Amino acid sequence: MTPSLTMAADWITIGTGLGTDVKALIFNVFIPVLCGIFVLVVGFKTRAPGPTLMAVIFAGIVWGLSANMAAIKDTTGDTVKQYDGGTHSTVIKGDQ
Repeated sequence: MTPSLTMAADWITIGTGLGTDVKALIFNVFIPVLCGIFVLVVGFKTRAPGPTLMAVIFAGIVWGLSANMAAIKDTTGDTVKQYDGGTHSTVIKGDQ
């Protein structure tokens, strides 16, 4: 029996390994603060409503995706399992 070796660890596992407090600090404080700084910098640099509005939308998307990381992880895992020939796969072998 050969030992199993994980070649690439996902960032959520690395964050949990560092501790749940560090992971919570990154997702609940660090990312929202960076999103706010991004919007402020774009607003002050451009002084135009169009780019600032787009920065707000982009920051909202980044913040929302980081807040729903568990749901994204589950959805991505389900997609990979389905593509690999999981339980209800619609992919025909040789169709890759």
